[in-house]
Amino acid sequence: MIELGLKAKDKVTGFTGIITGKVSYLYGCDQYGLTPEVRKDGKITDTQWFDEGRIQIIGKGISASSVKADKPGGPNRDAPK
Repeated sequence: MIELGLKAKDKVTGFTGIITGKVSYLYGCDQYGLTPEVRKDGKITDTQWFDEGRIQIIGKGISASSVKADKPGGPNRDAPK
């Protein structure tokens, strides 16, 4: 199983980011959301979603406990579309 918070790369496109989410579909497909770093111009780009087989772990990333808040957040702007 792939852990949330790890740094990963999509094997097909080379897109990199921190794994911030996972979705499991009724028909058996699991996808992981990769959230990229802020661009050099300061803009935040959207999380991109990739099938599990396309994910390659490339680093430690960040722990879930280090970003946990006392109250859960609202709707996620990066939810799968």
